[in-house]
Amino acid sequence: MESGRQQNLVTSPHQLALAISLAMAVSASIAQAEEPASLEALKVEGDWIGNPTKEKAKTYPGSRTVIETDELQESGALNLEDALRSSPGIQVLDETGTGILPNIGLRGLNPLRSERLQMLVDGYPIAIGPYSNVGVSLFPVTLPSIDTVDIVRGGAAVHYGPNNVGGVLNLHTRAIPNDTAQTVQQRLTIADESGNALSDTYYRIGGFVNDSLGLQFQANIQSGDGFRDHSDTEVRNFIVDANYFLDDANELDLSLQYYDVEADLPGALSPSAYKQDRTQSQRPYDGYDADMVRGTLTWIYTPSNDLELEWRNFAHHADRTFFFGQDLSGGSWADPEADATHVADSPRVFDVWGTEPRLTLRQGIHTLTFGTRYVNEQVDFDVNRLELSSGSYADVRRWDSETNAVALYASDTLSLLNGRLQVTPGIRHENVRMDFYDERSDLSYSNNASETLPGLTIGLQASDSLYLFADAQRSLVPVQIAQVSRGGDVANETAWNQELGARWQFTPALGLSATLFRIDYEDQIQFNKATSEYENLGETRHEGAELGLDWQASSQLDLSLAYTYLDTEQLTGDNEGNELPNAPHDHFSASARYRYLQWTASLHAHYYSDSFSDAANTEEETANGDAGKLPSYTLINARLGRDIALSGGKNLNIGFAATNLTDEEYYFRGADVSPVGRVPAPGRAFILEGRLDF
Repeated sequence: MESGRQQNLVTSPHQLALAISLAMAVSASIAQAEEPASLEALKVEGDWIGNPTKEKAKTYPGSRTVIETDELQESGALNLEDALRSSPGIQVLDETGTGILPNIGLRGLNPLRSERLQMLVDGYPIAIGPYSNVGVSLFPVTLPSIDTVDIVRGGAAVHYGPNNVGGVLNLHTRAIPNDTAQTVQQRLTIADESGNALSDTYYRIGGFVNDSLGLQFQANIQSGDGFRDHSDTEVRNFIVDANYFLDDANELDLSLQYYDVEADLPGALSPSAYKQDRTQSQRPYDGYDADMVRGTLTWIYTPSNDLELEWRNFAHHADRTFFFGQDLSGGSWADPEADATHVADSPRVFDVWGTEPRLTLRQGIHTLTFGTRYVNEQVDFDVNRLELSSGSYADVRRWDSETNAVALYASDTLSLLNGRLQVTPGIRHENVRMDFYDERSDLSYSNNASETLPGLTIGLQASDSLYLFADAQRSLVPVQIAQVSRGGDVANETAWNQELGARWQFTPALGLSATLFRIDYEDQIQFNKATSEYENLGETRHEGAELGLDWQASSQLDLSLAYTYLDTEQLTGDNEGNELPNAPHDHFSASARYRYLQWTASLHAHYYSDSFSDAANTEEETANGDAGKLPSYTLINARLGRDIALSGGKNLNIGFAATNLTDEEYYFRGADVSPVGRVPAPGRAFILEGRLDF
């Protein structure tokens, strides 16, 4: 790689830490001359990130994007993944078009199964195994139940871990309304190429039954097909929420959910089959069956504006199984051109519970946060195999594991210069022990991860229109069950995430943002399809720049632009000097929303440059499609909607949308149970939807 490509866009962790330390020393001297009485009488927030609003994001000391309710509703997005594309640094590989198995990556980190991203729902981890199985192979989230999306790319590692190298994606579900309200929504998605249709029905009722108790019920049912053959999908998602105020100081929040999905998976295609008909399937035995029962309980105690104790508790029982065809007669078992000799199923049963008390208090210029979390995960990790010729059925894998994880963290936000400068040093310590047992071979293995993870964020309101920030934090990803079991040279992963950025509000209608970022990864792990093992790539680097513009051109027209430049490099190992897989250099997004009377029209365009699909940076596509460069592509989504006021305060919104309007054909490489070949991304689809609020 050329020496010019190796220049750092952001300084090294040590240089940045030194610069921030100097800034802290200056801040401390300023603090000695300040009067604590200059602080505003605000209520402390136990959630360090704060409320998910665009206004709050403007003064967050890190790169952050908030997608609010109206943007989600009016985006015309095919699914939740599609709605995230406008955010800087995000890459989405849409495997199904139905949103049941998201592949989301940030800043060049592997997007497959969203395994490099800390995904939360209402602040709770949603991964099927928050420590032992961070890949989102079960995603109990549907788009209609989401109210706001909060994407925090930096500065959150101390308070939200582990697996937050790329950042934190927090999905906020619909809150209980003060007055009883109901929503009925119906959506029909029709794939242009195949004519397949997917129905999405949503209902919500909620409100406060008295001054103390609020209740809410949500139901979301999806049924139909994705855009390809062999893609029948059935989803059931039911959520019950309760909010109870015991008194002025004590609040309880409860949520119970049942999620169930059954789906056929069309899988990858050989290059020749893709060119013949990209909507077909060569994987007739591939399927997916999963369900989850999960619950959360939060107690919030706020005796004063300067003190908050929040005790969060969560648990889930999850059962998910992939079914997949295998050719065990020779060659690659997943070659889409080969006839399957066996059908395997891989049931995973997870029982997870965790508890996390967190205390936040303010003393003078200090806002102190202390927290601890304990998580226990018990997992049955099996594989069975059916031989098609004989009908014999046998177990081939019987793994059991238990993970115990304890985290301790603390931070101190110093409010200086009358609140215009905030400096937050923090530290997190993770201690993770995983005990693994293979019943068939009587093999046992233990992995211990004990890491101290420092962090520092600085935010400065330099003027009424200019906000500056810098942050540097260290993150941990423990070795995963699948990595332990397959052997190979793997170790716990750690990384430094650093940012330097600014936001300018030139006028009330025009705002700009710019962020330089760098991720220094140690011991990054990737799956090698050729050897069917996980391997340690060693040190890797991700760096680049994110630019954003938001302009309210008039009272009717909103415009936004976003651009991300990304440069990645493998710094050690056999592929030293190569780029990382699935890491396009350029990502450009443009959005426009126009309102006229009761009508709203929106248009979104997204461009991604080409990228490599393997660590070896294979240029020419292999015969079976398991490696080769991925093409660049441009997506355009459009929606036209109208609000219709009805009697009794009811409102009806009807909309028509077209996703991938130009029918761009693009693909990525195989994933998970179908790792060989091209996976077609969704072509053009039309969406008809109606929503009644009353």
